[in-house]
Amino acid sequence: MGETEKIETHRIRCLSKFKVFLLAITCAFISKTLSGSYVNSILTQIERQFNIPTSLVGFINGSFEIGNLFLIIFVSYFGTKLHRPIMIGIGCTVMGLGCFLQTLPHFLMDRYKYESTVLGNLSSNSFLCTENGTQVFRPTEDPSECVKEMKTLMWLYVLIGNVIRGIGETPIMPLGISYIEDFAKLENSPLYIGFVETGTIFGPLFGLLLASFCTKIYVDVDSVITDDLTITPADTRWVGAWWLGLLICAAVNVLTAIPFFFLPKTLAKEGAKDNADIIKNDKEEKQKEEVKKENDRITKDFLPFMKNLFCNPIYMLFILVSVIQFNAFVSMMIFMPKYLEQQYGKSTSEAVFLIGIYNLPPICFGYLFGGLIMKKFKITVKQAAHIAFWLSFIDYLLYFLCFLMICDNSSVAGLTASYKGVQQDSHVGNVILADCNMDCNCQTNIWDPVCGSNGLSYMSACLAGCETFVGTGLKMVFQNCSCIQTLGNSSAVLGLCDRGHDCSMMLQYFLILSSVSSFIYSLSAIPGYMVLLRCIKPEEKSLGVGVHTFSTRAFAGIPAPMYFGALLDSTCLHWPTFKCGESGACRIYDSTTFRYIYIGLPIALRGLSFIPAILILIILRKYHLPGENASLGSVPGEAKVAGKENECQEMDQISKVLDNDELKTKL
Repeated sequence: MGETEKIETHRIRCLSKFKVFLLAITCAFISKTLSGSYVNSILTQIERQFNIPTSLVGFINGSFEIGNLFLIIFVSYFGTKLHRPIMIGIGCTVMGLGCFLQTLPHFLMDRYKYESTVLGNLSSNSFLCTENGTQVFRPTEDPSECVKEMKTLMWLYVLIGNVIRGIGETPIMPLGISYIEDFAKLENSPLYIGFVETGTIFGPLFGLLLASFCTKIYVDVDSVITDDLTITPADTRWVGAWWLGLLICAAVNVLTAIPFFFLPKTLAKEGAKDNADIIKNDKEEKQKEEVKKENDRITKDFLPFMKNLFCNPIYMLFILVSVIQFNAFVSMMIFMPKYLEQQYGKSTSEAVFLIGIYNLPPICFGYLFGGLIMKKFKITVKQAAHIAFWLSFIDYLLYFLCFLMICDNSSVAGLTASYKGVQQDSHVGNVILADCNMDCNCQTNIWDPVCGSNGLSYMSACLAGCETFVGTGLKMVFQNCSCIQTLGNSSAVLGLCDRGHDCSMMLQYFLILSSVSSFIYSLSAIPGYMVLLRCIKPEEKSLGVGVHTFSTRAFAGIPAPMYFGALLDSTCLHWPTFKCGESGACRIYDSTTFRYIYIGLPIALRGLSFIPAILILIILRKYHLPGENASLGSVPGEAKVAGKENECQEMDQISKVLDNDELKTKL
């Protein structure tokens, strides 16, 4: 009787520890996706804070993938042999360290100084149009001052922190999933994994909401009087408190790590009936044998498996499709906040919030319904390939409608419009000066925009020909402006003119289309993954998915943000120039050219991806898939039972296809 009670007590204790692990790993998923979505959402703030081009921001974003790839080999060979909960705890702690390292520039640099003709010059009126006056502008300073301006190299902290964050994130998914599979009941494992995967839904949502909140707060809110600011969050010079959210992410990651350090290396199998000590000993012996066999199999099977994969036409074409499409989607999602800012005049805070509301829920529902459709209608592999292709093609055709949901360039005199308000080619040359401001002695490289009462924006109050002003801060009103031709008193206020009601409606149409597009494309994801899993032999499946993951990260996740950012930089209309002649972050883009690149390049890439996709459909007609006998059609007797078991395993792998533990062991 006493022995029975001992076994039951041990079983309850192990089960409770397993539930603690389940809760902890779910929190880890939330924290890692929270950090990832937050960092992606503040890229424009980092660009402005350090005055760096968009291409460099793209490199900073890709550095996370670089850090991720650094640790893949370590996790692959040693992850399952070490104390997995502690490894996950260390990973979460490292992620917290990376987030904290990214905040250091805020505490090491001076306060952010945006270019302004008004700040510090209220008493002298030097920012106004003054005939026969002099505008003091020193393009260069002495060498010591110029060295001081090199503080922009502080962006290296953000880069290194992102690499470290990528390193810390690597072991969480594969080791967490494998731990669940090892100690959960076979029938409970998919349920537990589904519970854990909810973290990848809520994490990005929390991250976007946090970014929306932080970017509303001025970056130096802890050291400046915000009432004196002459810019709003909608201004392209505005920098929000990006560091504040990173501190929160760092704290969340570190707190998430704590429970893992108190969890055991192994547990009794959930629901096991044998004595706990026997289970533990058997488990250890079994693991030793598996490790030995695995080591032998790695050395013997790695090269033959790689050869088989590279000689598999469907598999190689699928990788090609994935790499091309990932190049399109990675770039599109990373720079979507910037697109909403430049095209529709939204602030970063508003743009990030709208993306979270309109895009995340459809993606979640798409994955859910995709899996339900596969299970309900017992879709075969060839049918799945056609479903994935046609859904993706429908989404591709819908995306062309984005070209219709446009707003005109902001009408800025001297850049996108003449001083008479006529829209002009943005590359006609330097026409910043006109007869109305020729004698005002204005600085032509300053970006301190004002909106005239005629609905036309000007690069500064001086270039608008304004001679007097009333009020302070955001309530300043400039009067007697010679370049503003209206019937009444010609005046101007700080900031660019509003895009108008029509532009707001176009934004709504774009967001609705984006939601529909996100749902349709995510609906095709599960059938697409099924083709990937079924086109290779079961023993090669893990390595195959691993090579697929590596390829998409190495050839899309890292380079795409860089070249896409460089192309967007080419559409810039005004680069600020600082004391030592260096340029800063772009203040205004040619929204028409920006749109052609942002929408046109993904369309071109996705269109190109349909060529190998069509070849896959053609080959599938005559190609006998390794897992085809396990399809969900009419399979009699024992083969049907085996097919169902194989199907369950493969559908389980679909949910973790990008970070499968077995595949990383093979790598």
